[in-house]
Amino acid sequence: MIETLFPHGPWHYLAGGLLIGSAIGALYLLAGLVGGLSTFFSSTLSWASRLSSLQQAKLIESRGWRLAYAAGLVLGGAVFALTLGDFGASTRVPPWLLLVGGVLIGFGARLGDGCTAGHGICGLAALRWPSLIAVVTFLTTAIVVAQLAAHFGVIS
Repeated sequence: MIETLFPHGPWHYLAGGLLIGSAIGALYLLAGLVGGLSTFFSSTLSWASRLSSLQQAKLIESRGWRLAYAAGLVLGGAVFALTLGDFGASTRVPPWLLLVGGVLIGFGARLGDGCTAGHGICGLAALRWPSLIAVVTFLTTAIVVAQLAAHFGVIS
């Protein structure tokens, strides 16, 4: 059964989850910061735009650490690519489709007041009810869409 769910073994998933949870916990315990990333784009845009919605104090005050946080994620991906070099399914997806998916995810993150990781990791850890509702909505939608895609032959 476990080989069906985790054909390459469960250990790297477990290690990844422990590392992510530890990093988010450390960020909060050591710096008092919540490690969600969907606000990164708004805080970064606050440097270039004078829109009042982008000039909120919480965006301006957090843009420095959010930029460093996002750079760390990119650096982590680069280290992974250089050491292990296997990005799996994303190498088989056309770049334009990744771009469209990114735009849709960004729109959904703003609409849902946070991204899946922010709600699922940070929000649930803080026992926030809106995050629980968001995570249940994300998972339900993902399961339904995956089943429909498989049914209509979009994925196998």
